[in-house]
Amino acid sequence: MIITFAIIVLITAGGGALTYLYEKHDSLLARLAAGTVIGLAIFATAGFLLACVFGLSSITAVAALVLTLTPLALLSNPKLIKELRHDWAKAKGKAQGATTQKTIRFGYYVFILVVLAFFFERAMIETESGIFTGGSQNLGDLPFHLGAIFSFTEGNNFPPQNPSYADAKFTYPFFADMLTAFFVKLGAGVREAMLVQNVFLGFSLVVLLEKFVVKLTGIRKTGKIAVLLLLFSGGLGFVWFLKDYWQGAQGFFEILWKLPKDYTIGEKFRWGNSLVVLFMTQRSLLFGMPLTLIALTKIWEIFAGETTDESADYGFRIFSLFPFSTFPLFLVGLFAGTLPLIHVHSLAVLFVVCGFLFFMRLDRWREWLAFGIGVAVIALPQLIWSLTGSASNLKEFIGWHFGWDSKDDNILFFWAKNIGLFIPLLALGLYLISRRHPKAGEHESSDNRLILFYIPFAFLFLVSNTVKLAPWEWDNIKVLIYWFVGSLPFVAYVLAWAWERSVVLKAAAVGAILILTLSGALDVWRTISGQISYNVFSQDSVKIAQQIKAKTPPNALFLNAPTYNSAVVLSGRRSLMRYSGHLSSYGIDYAPREGEVKRIYEGSSIAESLLRKNNIEYVIISPEETANISVSKEFFDRFPPLAQIGEYKVVKVK
Repeated sequence: MIITFAIIVLITAGGGALTYLYEKHDSLLARLAAGTVIGLAIFATAGFLLACVFGLSSITAVAALVLTLTPLALLSNPKLIKELRHDWAKAKGKAQGATTQKTIRFGYYVFILVVLAFFFERAMIETESGIFTGGSQNLGDLPFHLGAIFSFTEGNNFPPQNPSYADAKFTYPFFADMLTAFFVKLGAGVREAMLVQNVFLGFSLVVLLEKFVVKLTGIRKTGKIAVLLLLFSGGLGFVWFLKDYWQGAQGFFEILWKLPKDYTIGEKFRWGNSLVVLFMTQRSLLFGMPLTLIALTKIWEIFAGETTDESADYGFRIFSLFPFSTFPLFLVGLFAGTLPLIHVHSLAVLFVVCGFLFFMRLDRWREWLAFGIGVAVIALPQLIWSLTGSASNLKEFIGWHFGWDSKDDNILFFWAKNIGLFIPLLALGLYLISRRHPKAGEHESSDNRLILFYIPFAFLFLVSNTVKLAPWEWDNIKVLIYWFVGSLPFVAYVLAWAWERSVVLKAAAVGAILILTLSGALDVWRTISGQISYNVFSQDSVKIAQQIKAKTPPNALFLNAPTYNSAVVLSGRRSLMRYSGHLSSYGIDYAPREGEVKRIYEGSSIAESLLRKNNIEYVIISPEETANISVSKEFFDRFPPLAQIGEYKVVKVK
């Protein structure tokens, strides 16, 4: 854990230095948050390019780290050093002197950090009995991410092929998992590397979301309110919780320690709490969202007409290709350009937002052009690489589908129970902001630009409720979450506005926050308190994976059942095919290959020819195979055994 912590601190320093080139005035905390995300994006990009040429090794990882630290050379500039000292002095000033306000602010960040640490600690649990997860929605996602990580560390999977579908390009945004692999190569354990990386990214997301919301509303309270609404997002599931409590025989605190289910995701609810269904399971989004928030904050500056002409002027004339008014946008565009291999849906969201806002502010065409060029320089090569030779059928990603995942529910009732008061408060927030007037000393806008800024986010909501944007319609959540984030400033504004008006409205604001967060808080508590422990890999599964690593070459091709938790995952070796649920969500037509897998395991008359056709080298026979498909013991007894632990057996077929 210490190794990963130290590496990310160094990476944060490198990325943090770059923030002075696009943001002259900012808090030290915001710079550290942005520096973490930017530094990790640079580290991942540099590491990816180096590993594709030289393979993944500790030397490659160190070289990528050195490249990530090169921005520290900017600190040789006296003007930049002066700004850094100013930021440090300002941060020290905020920490000195124990006032009620400072204590509350410090306690707020400590609370968030503790929640993130205890929550992500449950993502992967290693015991003598095997590998477990404490996330209710992480049973299938944990082995997927482990498969990606081990394919890099053990299989040296560069240029990356899909470890779940052999001989196909790995088009899933894999940078988050590749980062973990680099930390492992530098001496960290997998579990510790995942935990520290997730906590750093999660806390960076919190700080950058707070900055984004405050930037839009001009009211400091709104930022912290928005963070709570995102981390503990949920709908009216707490009503069902109260029903379970009243109908049961358990006491209130007793049921809190034995919650029977999640109250934001399941048969009745589909939105899900963001921590439970997104940030633990979809590590790419946890990486992509804070980077996107950096870009969205800068996009707001373009749209609102805020000046940026001093942000990058530290005398570095090497950047004279762009005027200083546009260079910061170009630089942020470069950072955003790394999104295709971090989280491609985030890049799509930026494309939609910029597409709308560009035509509303054509007078800022120079800034738009600089940002667009920056994105294109990095993103286009990544997109071309990932789409060339992909096994995904892009036609599977688009189709008419009304109501997102509402199924038979009335669409209004569906959204009401899934996000509660959020949409009514959003509507009220839009109204209040459209009617507000600027006050002396405040940064409130005197026009409706904030309302216009919201139009692309409203469009994302509309599209996600009418069109399927992924083979599995629930995956529209990857876009809908950005509608939610874009709506947070308006909802938080209403709550902050009510807090300042009267005792009655202050009580109403507190009640509204409780209604908006109680269901999500129950699900987060269920995870943090250790009430969930799903076995992902058995002890024998872990042991047979160790033997596979010791006795087979790194690029060996295995046949295993199309399940999510095959022991092959832990070995880093390639599989002809793994979990069909994952493959279908990527638009891969897996059915022909799945049929061949079953015919081989059945020992059919064409089994041997199918082994040769697919170039299979090893076959694993384990409880995962026998529980899911028919396995012919007689057929596989013909091949020499390579390894065996309990009910887990590997045979060599080539």
